[in-house]
Amino acid sequence: MALTREFKETVIARVKRDPAFAKALLNEALTLFLNGEPDTAKLVLRDLVNATIGFEALSKKVHKSSKSLHRMLSKSGNPTMENLSAILVAIKKALHVDIRTVVKAA
Repeated sequence: MALTREFKETVIARVKRDPAFAKALLNEALTLFLNGEPDTAKLVLRDLVNATIGFEALSKKVHKSSKSLHRMLSKSGNPTMENLSAILVAIKKALHVDIRTVVKAA
């Protein structure tokens, strides 16, 4: 029987060893938002948060509870633009990227 990993564990491991992959996930989330697929975009952002900054640290940076952030980034979550912007700024800082550069690279 082959050994397998859970998808989230695989994403976390890949983000930790490959900064370009983390930037690609951010780019994918932004592209999904811009193309009218917010449900999928929120799930990609949730995976990226888990793999980088983590929800506890994110909650301190954006002054929202971890539980609230988990709900916002669920498929049925409904983050305000202010909250979404704060989340993206925190991820951007964690990845040390300029979002304009990430979007242009697509």
